[in-house]
Amino acid sequence: MIRVVIAEDHNLIREALARMLTASGNIEVAGEAADGDAAIELTKKHKPDVLLLDVTMPGKDGIQALAELGELGLATRVIVLTMHEDEAYGIRAMRGGAAGYVKKSDNLDQLLDAIERVHRGEQVVPAEIAAALARKRSEHPAQILSQREFQVMGYLAAGKTNREIAEVLSISVKTVDTHRGHVLKKLRLRNNSDITRFAIQNRLLPV
Repeated sequence: MIRVVIAEDHNLIREALARMLTASGNIEVAGEAADGDAAIELTKKHKPDVLLLDVTMPGKDGIQALAELGELGLATRVIVLTMHEDEAYGIRAMRGGAAGYVKKSDNLDQLLDAIERVHRGEQVVPAEIAAALARKRSEHPAQILSQREFQVMGYLAAGKTNREIAEVLSISVKTVDTHRGHVLKKLRLRNNSDITRFAIQNRLLPV
């Protein structure tokens, strides 16, 4: 049996995944998490074979949780789940230590195959992400941002205020404003409207 922890903030999706994976007969769902912090704690507690980790969650997002789990040196292999179509998320996930990257638009058989392959020690990377990883880092403009700058950019583009972002990311409003300034400078943008246009054009809005 492959022991799996599911980290997904939408209850219906998480519960449906748990039922479908259990019904496959080859997978035991060891735990379910609704945010990044819980995903880290459950992974430390249960030490599953595979962690299914959503990209966009409250508090720590999937990429940040992935980085923290990497520092723990656990044997758990991570498959990042996403609704994002833009390759920037895939690049960040794979460079952050993910063993697999699966879109929520894929079907159950594809997910089961990914879990089994990752459990065997393979990597599961969509062709477009593999191609993007092979290109130079500078070719995608969002790659010049730090992980925190990338998060702040996404929330600003989605219309959140600095105070709302500070609450979601558990940082100060001043720190959010500092990251915003770095985003504007690095991407050569002028204001929040430019950030929103950039995110829409590059399909980087949080889902």
